[in-house]
Amino acid sequence: MSVIPYGRQEINQADIDAVIDILKSEFLTQGPAVPAFEKSVVDYCGAQHAVAVNSATSALHIACLALGVGKGDIVWTTPITFVASANCALYCGATIDFVDIDSQTYNMSVKCLEEKLALAEKIDKLPKVVIPVHLCGQPCDMASIYALSQKYGFQIIEDASHAIGGKYKGEPIGNCRYSDITVFSFHPVKIITTAEGGMAMTNDAQLAKRMQLLRSHGITRDENDMTHTPDGPWYYQQIDLGYNYRMTDLQAALGLSQMQRLDEFVTKRHVIAKRYDQLLADLPVYTPWQHEDSYSGLHLYVIRLKLTEIGKTHRQVFEALREFDIGVNLHYIPVYHQPYYQSLGLKTYYCLEAEQYYAEAISLPMYPNLTEMQQDAVIAALKETCSK
Repeated sequence: MSVIPYGRQEINQADIDAVIDILKSEFLTQGPAVPAFEKSVVDYCGAQHAVAVNSATSALHIACLALGVGKGDIVWTTPITFVASANCALYCGATIDFVDIDSQTYNMSVKCLEEKLALAEKIDKLPKVVIPVHLCGQPCDMASIYALSQKYGFQIIEDASHAIGGKYKGEPIGNCRYSDITVFSFHPVKIITTAEGGMAMTNDAQLAKRMQLLRSHGITRDENDMTHTPDGPWYYQQIDLGYNYRMTDLQAALGLSQMQRLDEFVTKRHVIAKRYDQLLADLPVYTPWQHEDSYSGLHLYVIRLKLTEIGKTHRQVFEALREFDIGVNLHYIPVYHQPYYQSLGLKTYYCLEAEQYYAEAISLPMYPNLTEMQQDAVIAALKETCSK
């Protein structure tokens, strides 16, 4: 049996045809496919604006820049995330700090956030931006985080890299009801893919305009933004220091095609998750808990091991599953464990719930075309590993 990966893309003939059409067209990049893809996500999520870029990391970076994050500012995020959620603040010269996770959702703990804010206010060290991460696709308690932002004056970037197609309080994630900017990822293992790519959503026209400028070298062709009348129809001006973060039309065409099956993908993930819940019920593991206000995109299916019952170490279980050709993974190592972050003065065991999560978590295979036979193989391997 070949290795069953923890995640993978689902590409059909319509996706292939969409990319081929672009290859045969006049625009491989900077053509009509990117705005068409942006519009499809705007229409789906209910936000006012979308800015497509070449990765979610790029989206997080320009989101921070658009909100004015810079040297001397403080940004907070969760430690259980990919490093990009924290790196984006450092790119801007800001200081990063972490808020511990909730023991059930594994998202940023509102209780810990509130306590940390109260202490930060006393020493005049409040964050400029907070970046909650919708881990595994389950949304954070955004209404509570938003209420705290109104009290303490910070701005919010939702890192929804795992979460397109999910819902919070019955509304699509990405509508920015409780945030200034929401970021999606379209990496191949995510809910939909553009091969590589990301998008920033916002309801603020000025933020959208700023991010559009930053994704393309800080260059404008809008006469209203120029310092003087254009020299001619060829004229453009660089009015800021931007980046080459553009998405290509090839990527956008794939994304636009994938959007047609977004709900189908998420529905399939829920069927798989429900079956996992049932098959794992008698094993010494904790299955994912879902908040009643959320409909997760289910990018990941993370179990936590009851190690005292299993009688093995976390690593032993992980390695045993890999020996069965089950491509399990671990999402994530607490960011402050990374040597670069240690060099900034952050210490291990900084967030106790995050440490406990890291000591027990394993991501099982989860993707729309995971078959029942493959899922049964995952369960069989886990049963054997836990019983030895």
